[in-house]
Formats: sequence, structure tokens, C-alpha cells
Amino acid sequence: MSKINKILVPVDGSDNACKAVDQAISLAEKAGASLEFVYVSSHINEHIPSDIIFDRIWEKLPKAIIRVAQETNSDIIIMGSRGLGIFKGALIGSVSQKVIEDSPVPVMVVK
Repeated sequence: MSKINKILVPVDGSDNACKAVDQAISLAEKAGASLEFVYVSSHINEHIPSDIIFDRIWEKLPKAIIRVAQETNSDIIIMGSRGLGIFKGALIGSVSQKVIEDSPVPVMVVK
């Protein structure tokens, strides 16, 4: 793996996202990297069917997370294994899975 200069951390307020923040901070300190945080949510409110807000980005979560990683020149994405979705029994959430599959940069998933 090449040097890590920038880490993207998608957060949604879930326990796993908080654990991912802790891991990202630890790695950033060791690598001398900067952190980029993006707040993600599948629902802003009941009347707005959105998946993410980051400035003006409104699209499906995995695609938006990957886009933000590319726009910020992030070297790695560190995210929680599952967010605040309804499928509590899943080992890894659908968003994490899709980001792993489609991301051109490495992805660390934290449980």
C-alpha cells in the first residue's frame, strides 16, 4: 500500500461509525494523514427521499461515498460495517458491501 495522506470517513451516528472514527484517527496519527468526514443518511426527513448530503450531492450512498473519496483525493475509506439501517442481523451492511465492491481506493470496514 502506498503512503496514506488523506482518509475519508463516512459517518451516520451509528456505533460502528463511531468505531470507524476512532480507527481513522489512530491511523491518521500514525501515518501523518488528514481526515475528511462526510455525514451520510438514508433519510433526511420523511418528505425528502435522499441518500446523502455533502454540499449538493444527492444520490445513492455507495456512489456518493466513492465520489467524495475521488473528489477529495482520499487514499483510503474507513467506514463502519453497518449503519443505522433496518437490517440489524447482517454481518456487513449493503452500503459497506457496495463501497468495497466499487471503490477504486482501499476500504477498511470497522465492526
